[in-house]
Amino acid sequence: MADERIAARDDLGIRAAAIAAVGPTVALVARLPGGSGDALTALAARFVALAAPPMASVFVTGRADIARASGAHGVIARHGDIPLADLRRITGGPDYLHLRSVHSLAEAEAAAAEGFDALVVGTIWESATHPGRPGAGLGLIEATAQLGCPVYAIGGVTSARSREARDAGAWGVAAIAAVWDAGDSYEAALELVAGMMDDG
Repeated sequence: MADERIAARDDLGIRAAAIAAVGPTVALVARLPGGSGDALTALAARFVALAAPPMASVFVTGRADIARASGAHGVIARHGDIPLADLRRITGGPDYLHLRSVHSLAEAEAAAAEGFDALVVGTIWESATHPGRPGAGLGLIEATAQLGCPVYAIGGVTSARSREARDAGAWGVAAIAAVWDAGDSYEAALELVAGMMDDG
């Protein structure tokens, strides 16, 4: 997942390509909450180009129109954004992936009932992206995983914690610092994926 800090890096393309090279088990997420639509469009289009050869996925946060126009595979809608039915009208239908970002069990229950394809749940551990916000803990993953909707844990995720998230019921994890600030973004992404795999 990339934000304004990541998007401004000189090595953005190199690191994005390294993460995408892990293949279909990873996704690049264009997320610029304080950025312009043009900047988000450019970032999403760049990610789509880099992700295509290794068949990684690309998601756009908050803007279904940009997700569709850029050729991304899905959109992550924030809690309180437009309803799923409206998202589907923008993206072109149910075959597109529609995820909802949630921060509580109540929000997760509402999103699951609405029919979202997956939930991005956090902040699970304290994160530099949201300083001062305490982590909700793995209990939130355990509870949301019971709703029958795939759950991605976000917030303070590391390679070691990815296994903890999996054991709590997460289907996947999302991270910023753990991959973008690592010495080797490819190896860091591989470690996160490995943490989600079955033992043995």
